[in-house]
Amino acid sequence: MKPTQRRLMRESRVARRALGAAALLALIQAVLTVVWAVALAAAIAPVAMNGAGLTQVRTAIIVAACAALGRAAVAWGFESTGRVGAQQVMSELRLRLAAHVLEARPLTQGTDSTGELATVAVQGVDGLELVFARYFPQMMLAIVVPIAAIGWIIPTDWVSAAILAVTIPVIIIFMILIGLGADRRAKARWAAMQMLGGRFFEVVRGLTTLRVHGRAEAQVAVLEQVGEDYRRETMSTLRLAFLSALVLELAAALGTAMVAVALGIRLVDGGIGLQASLAVLILAPEVYQPIRQLGAQFHASADGMIAAEEIFAVLDAPAVLDLPSASPAPSPSPARDAIVLDDVRVAYPGRSVPALDGISLALAPGEFVALVGPSGAGKTTVASLLVRLIDPTSGAVRVGGIDLRQIDADAWRSRIAWVPQRPRIFAATVAENVRVANPVADEAQVREALRQAGADTLVAEMPDGLATRLGEGGRRLSAGEAQRISLARAFLRDADLFVLDEPTAHLDGVLAAELAQVIRRLTAGATTLAVTHRQELVHAADRVIRMEDGRVAGALVAEAVA
Repeated sequence: MKPTQRRLMRESRVARRALGAAALLALIQAVLTVVWAVALAAAIAPVAMNGAGLTQVRTAIIVAACAALGRAAVAWGFESTGRVGAQQVMSELRLRLAAHVLEARPLTQGTDSTGELATVAVQGVDGLELVFARYFPQMMLAIVVPIAAIGWIIPTDWVSAAILAVTIPVIIIFMILIGLGADRRAKARWAAMQMLGGRFFEVVRGLTTLRVHGRAEAQVAVLEQVGEDYRRETMSTLRLAFLSALVLELAAALGTAMVAVALGIRLVDGGIGLQASLAVLILAPEVYQPIRQLGAQFHASADGMIAAEEIFAVLDAPAVLDLPSASPAPSPSPARDAIVLDDVRVAYPGRSVPALDGISLALAPGEFVALVGPSGAGKTTVASLLVRLIDPTSGAVRVGGIDLRQIDADAWRSRIAWVPQRPRIFAATVAENVRVANPVADEAQVREALRQAGADTLVAEMPDGLATRLGEGGRRLSAGEAQRISLARAFLRDADLFVLDEPTAHLDGVLAAELAQVIRRLTAGATTLAVTHRQELVHAADRVIRMEDGRVAGALVAEAVA
């Protein structure tokens, strides 16, 4: 097994169980194969040598038929148990991947790697089905059947056993050499598929912006080029797979021919009986068959193993959140406890300059603080710290003297309402989109939240009101409309802490002023951190803090902020 395969076995109880079932079925298949060959030879030899009738060979025919039916049943069992195990392993891996990305590395969402990650989680994990449903069972067959067959052949005809024992390693060496080249081609094909999936994902996600700027058609040529690269890699992989199948078939045919010649010579000389030679000759192709099929399944499962490597690479990536394994501390309330960032430093992997470099500031209960400064100053990183999308590299964020890392992340987030710069509108109804903040809210609460956000008129103009579908396949919302839905969620949340990340960005002055009024109502009496460049929000703040290069540059008054 490759290291990735061994890790799959080591870390997945379902995978170990599936492999154990495959080993047991392979042993049954090996026994049935030997019984079938011996019974078939016992049915043919008396008829050929002595002209025996059906009565004399009836028992042998029945045994051969039962063994053949048993082999078919075992083959069905291989496919069924393999697919059941594959589905369970795929589900297990997807759950682990989702948990790691969403809980330990939430900032991975929305980055440039999102398309590649989606390709791994969907197509890559699907590729593992062939690994567990076919490759692993075939690997067990390739080990057990030749050993069982040669073990029976040795006392019957040691010459044929020697030929098989010598030619099988030669075929295996061919498989290894071909596998090395196939592995390289499969990785190149997988990289091309990830590029295609990632590019397509990004184009679809930004299609509206591309159309606004007249760049949608230009992306067609890019997708065509990436698709052509993927086609070339796929054809190269298939070409190698077909050539390897030809080599394995030729080697197996030569091995079987050598056994047949040796048996023919010894049969003429009287060194072996017809029944024994027939049994050996019938078994010879069965010895090579699982090895040849293993080569074919190796190519079919290559994508799945490469996907497993990608999945483990994601799972091995360091977490940006320190999730407490022991019983976490009770979550403090920002409504009565101050939030203090104490000499906080945040360094993102792969970046030479820290996003925050020793920042210290405090938010008093009920205070509205606006963070201003140039892009890249670290404002969004401060917001991410408060929402616990990341943890400090050094220093601490404390609430009521308790380090946030000692608090359960979900319990802390339940006290927060987060209004991002680009709110996520799901493919669901208006009511369902608003209820994201509070799934148990009734219709009256949803309508009140929409009214507070100034979105009640917007919803009233929709064809189905609260039942109007939004997002993919539904009604498209403008930036301002999407922000109002996001603010309605915040009203429904009834939070102690509001974190606003550029909520009025990309809006005109009139709409930004309207939303600023909504935000003032929303955050009345609650602790609020607003990341903004806009005067409309700055004027609502109790205190304005300017940031530059990951540091606090100083406190300002609202009128001094450009």
